[in-house]
Amino acid sequence: MPSRPTYIGRPQQDRRADSALKGKRTYVADVALPDGLDIAFVRSPVAFGSITELDISEALGIDGVVAAHTGADVAALGKLSVNPVIEILASMPYPILAQGEVQAVGQPVAAVLASGASQALDGCESIVLDIDDSGQPPVPKTVAKQVWSTGDATGVFADADIIVECQLQHPRLAPSPMEPRGIAVRYEPETGCVTIWHSTQTPHRTRTELASILSISPERIRVIADCVGGAFGMKASLYPEEVFTVWAAFEHKRSTRWIASRSEDFLSATHGRGVASFGRLALSKDGDFLALEANTQAPVGRWLPNSGLITAWNAARVLPSGYLVPTVEIETQAIAQNLGPTGIYRGAGRPEANCLMERLVDKAARALEVDPLELRQRNLIPTSALPMATATGNLLDSGDYAHALELLREHGDYDAALRTREARRADGVLAGVGVAFYLEPSGNGWETADVTMHVDGKVEVASGSSSQGHGRETALAQIAADVLGMELANIDVRCGDTATCPAGIGALASRSTAIGGSAVMRACEEARMRQDAGEALPITASCRYENDGQAWGYGCYMITLEIDRDTGVITLGRSTCVDDAGRIINPAQVHGQIRGGFAQGVGEALMEQVVYDEDGQLLTGSFMDYTMPRAADIPALGIHTTETPSPLNALGAKGVGEAGTIGAPPAILNAVLDALSPLGIEDMDMPLTPSKLWHAIAAAEQEPPR
Repeated sequence: MPSRPTYIGRPQQDRRADSALKGKRTYVADVALPDGLDIAFVRSPVAFGSITELDISEALGIDGVVAAHTGADVAALGKLSVNPVIEILASMPYPILAQGEVQAVGQPVAAVLASGASQALDGCESIVLDIDDSGQPPVPKTVAKQVWSTGDATGVFADADIIVECQLQHPRLAPSPMEPRGIAVRYEPETGCVTIWHSTQTPHRTRTELASILSISPERIRVIADCVGGAFGMKASLYPEEVFTVWAAFEHKRSTRWIASRSEDFLSATHGRGVASFGRLALSKDGDFLALEANTQAPVGRWLPNSGLITAWNAARVLPSGYLVPTVEIETQAIAQNLGPTGIYRGAGRPEANCLMERLVDKAARALEVDPLELRQRNLIPTSALPMATATGNLLDSGDYAHALELLREHGDYDAALRTREARRADGVLAGVGVAFYLEPSGNGWETADVTMHVDGKVEVASGSSSQGHGRETALAQIAADVLGMELANIDVRCGDTATCPAGIGALASRSTAIGGSAVMRACEEARMRQDAGEALPITASCRYENDGQAWGYGCYMITLEIDRDTGVITLGRSTCVDDAGRIINPAQVHGQIRGGFAQGVGEALMEQVVYDEDGQLLTGSFMDYTMPRAADIPALGIHTTETPSPLNALGAKGVGEAGTIGAPPAILNAVLDALSPLGIEDMDMPLTPSKLWHAIAAAEQEPPR
């Protein structure tokens, strides 16, 4: 008989794809809630002001309306916890409904519960709200910061042969998953408990935070996150609207539901990016990197989600990326503003850090008149130096960074691309080639798994990690099948249910495979060992696995493009990437993650931007105003991978879920500025829209090139 094939490292179709594509999955909006109440919110129309009148009486007379609430009803509720990854300087409020004043357009001020969604909206329309916005809003303030330094940066810069500097402003982005936010709460009158269906990346966190905020026992709460239609970090935290929906179920002893509209997500869901950064790089005349100074400022709203400080942290601590820079002075700040909340968005600070470093490297190459790819290879940390502790408190685990660039040169046909660029320039075309190296730290901490081997040959895997529509169940089944020596079809995987799965952190920061997969692997190893030792079935083995440190994925991207002088329109040409995600479990899923991330990276680089006016009014509140990439906007991407296992987790895996969003933007930005270099244009901020490019080209052509 032929031996059973191994599954790790082989492409496998997502086992949930067929039912999802056929519309057979149950999302939050599909959950049946007999006699349930729908909730709608009255939201602030201004960015700051004092509530002078809030009259809910007329709402109570609307047909179907059961109740209406204001901030006074929920004033005693607790606060959301915040991950203190950098030093917190000021405590931030967490109002479920506005408490006397409003602090952002779209902030919930009052809520209406009704027997139908339309009646709840009618009730909201009848509420009288008056806000005095004549006063000045608070000035932006620093609510958290961190500084890292090593060596004498001032002295090194004073003696440096070459200094280059760069200032970047990243656009604020709307994550825009296919499924908006949503929560459905089934109240159980017999027990006084609730079952919650929540579109979230972190079901166990939802349970823990709700119990704390509502001051009730967590045993009264079950959270299910079975089908999540995308998240991208936007669904990592618990929103005020979701807390209210659960509070209302307990308060009225009725089932409740809130489903956000797309406009509500634009208004009050967390945005991403928006980071402003400045950096200086000191070099010797031979092109050796000597010192880096960097300052980043990450915007936050007037309330902080759980991971609200992660972007500020990553945007600084990832520096100086994979380069050997002996002296650094790095500072990061989180700045509170009266705008919508910001949180983690696919990459969360990693694109910001890598963009700054990669722009500095390209500027250094131009100043030295050397090839930018060669300069990168010369200064990347050698394999022999890994693992390596960094000045920002990280441990870079493993890799061959320079080899990735060599593969990029080969697979992207870099030398031919440069020749083509020169030929096109000779014909008057604005042609450019851009490359970028990146690092991607994945999650840290712990995850859990329970594995049960049954008498009938079936195996159940219950993971504390969760899925947000990215096929996590398939990869975990592959791991279990290989460790147990079983057929893949005999492995059933459950995740995302606090009643049937062990506690875990969730699907965040590309942690699910590296840490969650390691937990499954260790639990399966124990189960098999006990079976081999003669223990009778059924056997259940449990594992709480904690990694030894973050796994650092890495890679590089190359982009060729041309810019139309008359319109500013960019035509993306050959796009190539090389990614090292450590041990690869499912190549098909890895490629899917890279392609999806690349599409979002193109969106940030070329078109996406949340815009507020000077009064804090949102100008991009729908897809009519907020441009999203379409299929025709995304060029073919040549994907190439290497595998350098991480020594810091049992599986040897590294993150790859955010790779495209990290590597694509700096490569595109470098390619655009390379194309514009004959005109003397050295700096531009994303998104690189046709209008912005046309104005820059027109202005530059009025002056002689520098």
